[in-house]
Amino acid sequence: MTEAIINLETVNPIEFFGINNSKFDILKRKFPLLKILSRGSQIKLSGQADEVANAQGKIGQVIKYLERNGHLSENYFAQILGDEENNELVTLDDPNNNDILVFGPNGRVIRARTQNQKLMSTASEKNDILFAVGPAGTGKTYTAVALAVRALKNKAVRKIILTRPAVEAGESLGFLPGDLKEKIDPYLRPLYDALDDMIPADKLNYYMTNRIIEIAPLAYMRGRTLDNSFIILDEAQNATDLQLKMFLTRIGASAKAIITGDLTQIDLPKNQKSGLIRATRILKNIDGIAHIQLDEADVVRHRLVKQIIRAYDKEQAREEELEEERKKERQAKEL
Repeated sequence: MTEAIINLETVNPIEFFGINNSKFDILKRKFPLLKILSRGSQIKLSGQADEVANAQGKIGQVIKYLERNGHLSENYFAQILGDEENNELVTLDDPNNNDILVFGPNGRVIRARTQNQKLMSTASEKNDILFAVGPAGTGKTYTAVALAVRALKNKAVRKIILTRPAVEAGESLGFLPGDLKEKIDPYLRPLYDALDDMIPADKLNYYMTNRIIEIAPLAYMRGRTLDNSFIILDEAQNATDLQLKMFLTRIGASAKAIITGDLTQIDLPKNQKSGLIRATRILKNIDGIAHIQLDEADVVRHRLVKQIIRAYDKEQAREEELEEERKKERQAKEL
């Protein structure tokens, strides 16, 4: 006879046991040869050594899933324990599902949906700084946030810091009501939306309250050293050269950073140049810094978004050709 005690201190016991012990009953049915008792936040297993070891492994997978996800359906609970009828569901260790980035609330699976998004995941694992540049709708921000949440759940970092330049895209901050935070929050809303998809509301509130996850304008990064953090600079095309240099030199020990931007949507005043253009050029051949270029093939929004991006690209190319012709005509007249 072998005994083992498993602690459930890192997960919500209600999520593990289920309403009215519904999941706990599934566990007992799956291992009928074992005596299984629950005592507070512990489970005690008694039985033959091989049966106990098997149950320990399965329960460990359930705990791992709950630590990453926070929620587990009864069907998925049964599958992890070895239910053959549910084998179409995603398993944690399935090598064919390496595009999974993180599990969201209610069992939602957040995946890298395009080849370049998968490259972002691989590059972020192998490098400490990643530049991900591409047009709107290519999932740059969403993928970056998913990678940050995964790192936090896996305890690879202690906190997440999300930042954006508070640049006015044809509008003025002044007309917005409220204090400075309330004026700036609309600029940061895409980051909040991504987090809502990936972290249960109660846990997200805990993270935000305890500053495990911070969302702030880029200007607030000055003077800080960001250690043991996963840092995302979003909309970096609207950061000046000095701002981007300031951000990059904030990165401390055991930290990772992803810088995302769209060079076709620069909202800086005409007399200011985007720091992202220079940074991607001069930091190209530094070991530990990766560069991913996303394009219209990575667009995961409405099907028309790809056509819109293509039309704007064609128009820009046409305007550049016309400008080049005008330049040649002016030079010819000067001669």
